[in-house]
Amino acid sequence: MRTFVWPFAVLASLFVFVACQSKPQPQAPVKASIQAQPTEAPFRTRLTIKEIMGSMVEPSADALWNSVATNVTDKGPEVKAPQNDEQWGEIRKKGVTLVEAMNLIVMDGRHMAPAGVKSDNPNIELAPEQIQELVDKDHTSWIMLAHGLQDAAFTALKAIDAKDTDALSNAGGDIDAACEACHVKYWYPNKKPA
Repeated sequence: MRTFVWPFAVLASLFVFVACQSKPQPQAPVKASIQAQPTEAPFRTRLTIKEIMGSMVEPSADALWNSVATNVTDKGPEVKAPQNDEQWGEIRKKGVTLVEAMNLIVMDGRHMAPAGVKSDNPNIELAPEQIQELVDKDHTSWIMLAHGLQDAAFTALKAIDAKDTDALSNAGGDIDAACEACHVKYWYPNKKPA
């Protein structure tokens, strides 16, 4: 019986020795197939600033400006303002859109207007390629002005969340001033004051 245990002990020792000497193989990362793919820019700037302005900025700013108003009639002043949570919620969506639209217009690679688009009023407004040239020359100012509008729109959001019609009205004035500061620099810098 002793002779039979001896080869078994040697074989078991050899197995343990070999097992301890072999190096564990590193496991391939789970995302290896994703990492092997060529990287693509995280943002796709397919639409232009003109398109963002027309479909997001202008309608949102108009909604904020028009959400609070005082009209004087023969019967006295009539105040227009959101009256319930649903109306406040709808105007808040416009504020959020305006805030985030400013992030969209400052993204690298975003063009001013689609190719071939001309100025609507060439006697007053610069052509899109002229505006693009001004923005490209001083992108820091472009970003600063966009952030100014974003800050004014964020102030409007705070007023909406507080359901403060006076603060929302004041924020509307700040939004208008921020829009005009940018337009005077880039859209119609040669316009003579009225």
